[in-house]
Amino acid sequence: MDVGNSFIEELDSLRREALAALLTVEDAAALEAVRIEYLGRNGRMVSVMSRLGALPKEERPEAGQQANRVKNEIQQGFQARLEEFSRPAASTEAQWDPSLPGRSRPLGALHPIRQVADRITEILSRMGFAVADGPDIETVENNFDALNTPADHPSRDPLDTFYLPEGTLLRTQTSPVQIRTMLAHRPPVRIIAPGRCYRRDTPDATHSATFHQVEGLYVDHDVSMADLKGTIAQLARELMGPRVQIRFRPHFFPFTEPSVECDFSCTVCGGTGCRVCKYSGWLEIAGAGMVDPRVFQKVGYDPEEFTGFAFGMGIERIAMILHGIDDIRLLYENDARFIDQFRMRFHENLH
Repeated sequence: MDVGNSFIEELDSLRREALAALLTVEDAAALEAVRIEYLGRNGRMVSVMSRLGALPKEERPEAGQQANRVKNEIQQGFQARLEEFSRPAASTEAQWDPSLPGRSRPLGALHPIRQVADRITEILSRMGFAVADGPDIETVENNFDALNTPADHPSRDPLDTFYLPEGTLLRTQTSPVQIRTMLAHRPPVRIIAPGRCYRRDTPDATHSATFHQVEGLYVDHDVSMADLKGTIAQLARELMGPRVQIRFRPHFFPFTEPSVECDFSCTVCGGTGCRVCKYSGWLEIAGAGMVDPRVFQKVGYDPEEFTGFAFGMGIERIAMILHGIDDIRLLYENDARFIDQFRMRFHENLH
């Protein structure tokens, strides 16, 4: 057997054994042991290379070059594995550890407007009212004409209402939902319609060009003002607390007759008078009344057979009273710090 070829084959075998050994190590200590075995001062690589001098003179250059290549390849393999075991601690910490406890994330909070709307809906739903809905873009007929609003009524003025092309507008109240419901259903009808409304108001601490209302409607045989008062009183006690007082004052609305304004005793001062209630002891909450017979005629109901009541209240106003908010604009600025204040109140209410 040729001595040079035997030496080359021994180098190749040593290379394969060393690289295989490097792949099997599991920690830095085992890696160092492999390095010493193959590349140490008394390692197998040194032992093989010490026999270069015994080769024929003409074979030594090629054999020496091959020996250097094998040694370099083993060293590179060792260095690669060493880098794996020497990664920064931050990289190791980033790996998922199933034994660690879970990280809780903060719960979000429903917006104060949504909280109040949901609470009103929940109370009235238990009293037999179903939720109805309608579009924000309404017809002039549904928003004004069918609700018995005179042609010269101030609410029809373009300075007060957002008119759109082709006889449409942004609804100024949720009352058009009443018209749509009565046109689609025969009595008895008992619905509430929470939703967004729009008016050309200059924004300030108590006014906004967009706001929310909850509209209520009950139509059946022999519905009376006493039914209206009982409904409003029960809603007030559940919404504002059992000690709240209710006051009804005569008023005028085109779509109800008789009409009343509903006041609740101030929950901030207990009725003694404060800045919130303008020192009157009362808070104006809702407008209400018995549905005008001319509205029934518009939707095809016989006013001699049916009677009904309707009411509407502003959700923002109630939210401001319940939470002590002194500027309506805070409800629309989408400041997470402001909304975050209501998280605990909301989740406490869930229990």
